[in-house]
Amino acid sequence: MAVNGGLDVPFDIARVYYIVGTKGHARGFHAHRKLHQILVCVSGSCRVIIDDGHNRREHFLDRPDSGLHVKPYQWREMVDFSADCVLLVLASAHYDEADYIRDYDVFLAETTTATLE
Repeated sequence: MAVNGGLDVPFDIARVYYIVGTKGHARGFHAHRKLHQILVCVSGSCRVIIDDGHNRREHFLDRPDSGLHVKPYQWREMVDFSADCVLLVLASAHYDEADYIRDYDVFLAETTTATLE
């Protein structure tokens, strides 16, 4: 299976990483101001909760041939990782700590402000 940035993914891929060894742990609990990501569960399964500041939706990832597009200003929580889970992340930019929103109240405040602009 091949994945092409700008064709199969709606952005150029600048960074690729894997989340592994997370059985019994939750990950995420943050949002990004600019970053787009595609999450693909290439092995095993996990649940991803996406919160846009108004609605929360749960997504079950368990197929290597489909992915979840996580956009800017979407709070993400990744939970219920199976023991064999390998979560591939395709990112639109390199790591930038300044792009992270790690406090949910700050996220809600910025989401409200971004909506008003």
